[in-house]
Amino acid sequence: MEYFYSVSEDRLVETKVKRSTFIAHLHYVETMQEAKEFISKISAEHKTANHNCWAYIIGEKGDTFHSSDAGEPSGTAGQPMLNALKKHDMTNIVAVVTRYFGGVKLGIRGLIEAYGLSVENAIESASLKKLVKYQEFKIYTTYDFADTLKHRISHLKAEIMNAEYAAEVSLEIQIEECLSEEMNNYLSELKKAGKIRIESE
Repeated sequence: MEYFYSVSEDRLVETKVKRSTFIAHLHYVETMQEAKEFISKISAEHKTANHNCWAYIIGEKGDTFHSSDAGEPSGTAGQPMLNALKKHDMTNIVAVVTRYFGGVKLGIRGLIEAYGLSVENAIESASLKKLVKYQEFKIYTTYDFADTLKHRISHLKAEIMNAEYAAEVSLEIQIEECLSEEMNNYLSELKKAGKIRIESE
């Protein structure tokens, strides 16, 4: 299964390359509009900077992406930033790198490396958040079937979040959506056989 990642909170990491200062900002977004708003916000905060270059990736599978060199030579900023995000399987993420020129020209290769490194440093400054969708169930069953059910649930890679023992046993479980097909089939069979009741699916 292919997983995608983002950040759980904003990041700001500064990288110096030959006296130029590169400030990388990473921010979680879910829409292009949110990405554009963040880019505008950072650009306004750093309006005296030489450049505010950016890249974003949106969508469950990271299928919408765009980048801008924002005045740097074509292909030297936005694309290297985007490449760094893709390398780490990121989505729902926007990166803005603010550059304050230090007086030493970096050249085409130097710029590509500097912008890529700046985003890379921000990504690696802390663990990324795995983006996972879960399906949740609350299942009721009898005491004599509970252990069998719990064993099977664990085998299907689901997690029992809570168990209560009253007149009957109730289990609150969650499973990653990408792994839920076999679980759904199993629970459907048990429901038809009268072995369980499902309150929420």
